[in-house]
Amino acid sequence: MSDVTIVREGWLQKRGEYIKNWRPRYFLLKTDGSFIGYKEKPQDADLPYPLNNFSVAKCQLMKTERPKPNTFIIRCLQWTTVIERTFHVDSPDERYNEWTEAIQMVADKLQRQEEERIQCSPTSNIDNMVEEEMDISTTHHKRKTMSDFDYLKLLGKGTFGKVILVREKASGKYYAMKILKKEVIIAKLFFHLSRERVFSEERTRFYGAEIVSALDYLHSAKIVYRDLKLENLMLDKDGHIKITDFGLCKENITDAATMKTFCGTPEYLAPEVLEDNDYGRAVDWWGLGVVTYEMMCGRLPFYNQDHEKLFELILMEDIKLPRTLSTDAKSLLSGLLIKDPNKRLGGGPDDAKEIMRHSFFSGVEWQDVYDKKLIPPFKPQVTSETDTRYFDEEFTAQTITITPPEKFDEDGMDCLDNERRPHFPQFSYSASGRE
Repeated sequence: MSDVTIVREGWLQKRGEYIKNWRPRYFLLKTDGSFIGYKEKPQDADLPYPLNNFSVAKCQLMKTERPKPNTFIIRCLQWTTVIERTFHVDSPDERYNEWTEAIQMVADKLQRQEEERIQCSPTSNIDNMVEEEMDISTTHHKRKTMSDFDYLKLLGKGTFGKVILVREKASGKYYAMKILKKEVIIAKLFFHLSRERVFSEERTRFYGAEIVSALDYLHSAKIVYRDLKLENLMLDKDGHIKITDFGLCKENITDAATMKTFCGTPEYLAPEVLEDNDYGRAVDWWGLGVVTYEMMCGRLPFYNQDHEKLFELILMEDIKLPRTLSTDAKSLLSGLLIKDPNKRLGGGPDDAKEIMRHSFFSGVEWQDVYDKKLIPPFKPQVTSETDTRYFDEEFTAQTITITPPEKFDEDGMDCLDNERRPHFPQFSYSASGRE
């Protein structure tokens, strides 16, 4: 394979996804389809840590004069996620002759190369692959369908889906089944803090230690969870923490690796995510800071109903700590909620071990945490697998109905607002032809 070379480079104005201002980025478009952006013009084209890292393979392009003249939008892949990004240049000539034409040329060339590889593949190899796939499929267990379960009780319900207590007909085992609208992900409810409003530092230390231990395990397996929040934390029958909803986790992340996908609940988003920067494992320690702050303080560290103002608080505002907290608790929260991920507690190469050594967790036997030998501060009083007393009665009292997603909300409005609606709703994800 020929060496990767730069096809086009220069300054672009890139629009932020959620804080919708324009940021100057120096982008490099390469023959392998990589489209990478830096805050400053790089002296070395192979700098390892760009702010933006996209692939234009199989991308779609759209020119528009909104929100600014000479804007173009790229729908492309980032890791395995389809994303849209908006760019602006000074003139129509720069937009077409210098950027969109070059991007489409690279995308078309990559598409031709892929087609040639498929055509050159020996038929026997393809036949063997089909045979192997058929053999494998016969050995797998039968795929479960919704008809394999009895639906017993609604456990939770949100804007994007519901959680139902079900019993598998064949085995009689009980499960919590999450039913989601196809296009979105939502999580469960952490019920107990809402009843008690504030946890003691001792109780927070127990839950915090189990969360740290769980994240340490995930990070050691090169998995970044990315969606830590109270609604994703549950207690098992013995009172130990269970982290749920792995729909947003990312695998194969090492200590130096970073991600770029914008995801998560607004109040829990880390500053590096909001700034459209690549981010790594430290994003989980920001999430730990938010949930432990909620446990000990009874509120979010940053909150505003207006998301623009909320994001500004997350990026700029210092956290306010109650005077009632101990010195160790204040130190922990201050360290976990540092804006710079490289300076954040846990953000260094020691990862979770740095947090385990913090004075707030002094006296914690971490092997006992891992082995679940510590006695939980609260044990749910459940009488059977169908006991749902710790789920909100607002949901458990409802009749179970399996309903398809609605195109419109209760007010008759399209569920996706104008800012969030995809620019290419009528297209499947495939390479488009030149304009």
